[in-house]
Amino acid sequence: MINRALLRTKIVQILYSYYKSDSKSFPVAEKELFHSIEKTYDLYYHLLQLSIEITRFASDRIETKRNKLRPTEEDLNPNTRFIDNSFIAQLSKNIQFNEFLTANKLSWVNDSEIIKVLYEQILASEFYKEYMQAPAADYAADKDIWRKIYKKIMLQSEDLDDSIQDQNIYWTDDIEMVVSFIIKTIKRFDASKGDEQALLPMFKDEEDADFARKLLRNVLTKGDDLRQMIDVNTKNWELDRIAFMDIVIMEVALAELMDFPTIPVNVTLNEYIEIAKTYSTDKSGTFINGVLDNIVGQLRKDNKLIKVVMFSDNKK
Repeated sequence: MINRALLRTKIVQILYSYYKSDSKSFPVAEKELFHSIEKTYDLYYHLLQLSIEITRFASDRIETKRNKLRPTEEDLNPNTRFIDNSFIAQLSKNIQFNEFLTANKLSWVNDSEIIKVLYEQILASEFYKEYMQAPAADYAADKDIWRKIYKKIMLQSEDLDDSIQDQNIYWTDDIEMVVSFIIKTIKRFDASKGDEQALLPMFKDEEDADFARKLLRNVLTKGDDLRQMIDVNTKNWELDRIAFMDIVIMEVALAELMDFPTIPVNVTLNEYIEIAKTYSTDKSGTFINGVLDNIVGQLRKDNKLIKVVMFSDNKK
């Protein structure tokens, strides 16, 4: 689940904090990186859990209306398509899902207000009304409504974003990526797999974990050399005039360029330029692209940039 785009971002964030900290320890930095990754994986389950909590809230609201002193005909005979959703029923019984929630004590019990807010937003959406008014619903439609809820409601909700950030500092900025993983999970759900439907693992394989560990270590051990390369290629700029985040991003990019021969140059450059656009200044993407392009040219000229084409390897 944790892909390399997210790993690169987390490594940049960890290194930025490491350099700004008075206490510098390689083991602590590595431990912090993998703790951050684990917290992102927790968020994957926590946001999946939100679908069940919203469904439970909707069910409780129906029961409350049924038990009113003077219930209407609609109160007594409500449309229960949403709360009877077959995808949610399957997820709620999922063995892997429930074991993880129990082991990691994940719950929305202290953040119930956001459940009401999101449910009201769902009720007001056109796609919800279409789903509820359709002549019939099947498993595919039940999955699709939740794919839309995550994409069009949760991903756009500032209230949810605020709630997530308040709950855990490690979840800041992770929601967009995690929601994309959840949408992928929903698409993969198969009714025939029942409560044994597999959810996404933390890492696709151990190679991705090794990539993160090696990249972090290489930046930490070669930081002085990497900064010297940056300094030489920013002649008209004093390093203290360059945004510190830009320096960190370029260090990580250079370490990846030089130490991972199977990752194409353009993949590395594009990944870190995108990180710069999000986490640094408006002009950082263009600036970093220019500096790294100059360094790549020099490394190639000096035969210090070796890239190997691996036709059977799709890793980025």
